[in-house]
Amino acid sequence: MSKAWSPESWRSKPIVQVPEYPDPEALSEVEATLSRFPPLVFAGEARALKEQLARVAGGNGFLLQGGDCAESFAEHHADNIRDFFRVFLQMAVVLTYAAAMPVVKVGRIGGQFAKPRSAPTEKQGDAELPSYRGDIINGPDFTEADRIPDPQRMLMAYRQSAATQNLLRAFAQGGYANLEHVHSWTLGFVGNSPQGHHYREIADRISEALDFMRACGVDADATPQFRSTDFFTSHEGLLLGYEQAMTRVDSTSGEWYDTSGHMLWIGDRTRQLDHAHIEFFRGIRNPIGMKCGPSLEPDDMLRLIDALNPDNEAGRLTLICRFGAEKLADHLPGLIQAVEREGRKVVWSCDPMHGNTIKAATGYKTRPFDRILEEVRGFFAVHQAEGTHAGGIHIEMTGQNVTECTGGAHAISEADLSDRYHTFCDPRLNADQALELAFLVADNLKQARALAPRPDVAAAGAVVGF
Repeated sequence: MSKAWSPESWRSKPIVQVPEYPDPEALSEVEATLSRFPPLVFAGEARALKEQLARVAGGNGFLLQGGDCAESFAEHHADNIRDFFRVFLQMAVVLTYAAAMPVVKVGRIGGQFAKPRSAPTEKQGDAELPSYRGDIINGPDFTEADRIPDPQRMLMAYRQSAATQNLLRAFAQGGYANLEHVHSWTLGFVGNSPQGHHYREIADRISEALDFMRACGVDADATPQFRSTDFFTSHEGLLLGYEQAMTRVDSTSGEWYDTSGHMLWIGDRTRQLDHAHIEFFRGIRNPIGMKCGPSLEPDDMLRLIDALNPDNEAGRLTLICRFGAEKLADHLPGLIQAVEREGRKVVWSCDPMHGNTIKAATGYKTRPFDRILEEVRGFFAVHQAEGTHAGGIHIEMTGQNVTECTGGAHAISEADLSDRYHTFCDPRLNADQALELAFLVADNLKQARALAPRPDVAAAGAVVGF
């Protein structure tokens, strides 16, 4: 692979999973307009995330990454963003309390619009149209007009991302994330569930701990780590024309950063070594992720790691494993062993969603919650056997009371899916299921900590706070 890189060098490489725009000139005009817009995130924020992920790679933290399968223009509402943030904070509190280590919070939000598809076209009856590829590209309605890729949608996605990022910053830094509010984050429909009761027990203990600190003379209100939290955004960097337009030189370091999000990842369908997506990602300095599915062989993975992280920089690369519950044990150990043998510094994260997707008898695409839990358990078991750190989870979730994944404490059945099936792409965990998953992960983190006490967090320089 050539060492020369520029934000547009990907254009000379083969590329997959890209739309065919009918008007190339209109596309170029939109990309040029985007390149003049202000950044959505800042290079210093991306560097801060990389530092936190470096601690995760060293076993001194845990990555919680989650959010919508694909953001939509129609569902962009402050209440939806707030409800997602609330359940995300609940999950982070549960994990921090159980693991006694910092949790790095990264949302799939503020830019998660483009989606790869298994087929370029979709059929309904005798009609065949281009597949829906996310609101940044085309529309979900099965009409010829809606399915034509429209570059103007990139401008709409930018504006929605800017509004979302602004609201998330306000929530994270403006007092909403204050641990004094730990009881108020519970969503109404979760409150009377087993997870709701379990969460209240933890919230009570945290409140008691804050009261004890005050009694000892510690002013919790004056401690920033208790009043706010770091929250970062991420998305799949699929639409490279948009990503190139958002890539800028950082004035303090002289390095290139993609300012559309703090962290971007490469999908399992676009990680070909000699293709455009690897070419683009190897040049930006953001922390990046790479999805690892059953087709990835250890030697190929090492070549990709060398291309994306040639300096072996801790925190630069997160490997997001998505095998499916039945395949994880056959594939994950070999990848871990190869990374350990070669001394590569990575964060290992588990995506238990994509490998466990099925089609219900009712015709809905769904994900059985028991399979999701099984893959997470297997992920921790393999890392325990290999003596490595299970560093994170990556999930598709929402704060809404949807019925998209079967199972969970409320035992959503296939017949229930039609009740509140709102996703435009893939099925998501609802808030109750997401919190149930957080408790499972917390139990596994507790066990790992008990079996192999980790290094002193303060000595490792980890961030204090949740």
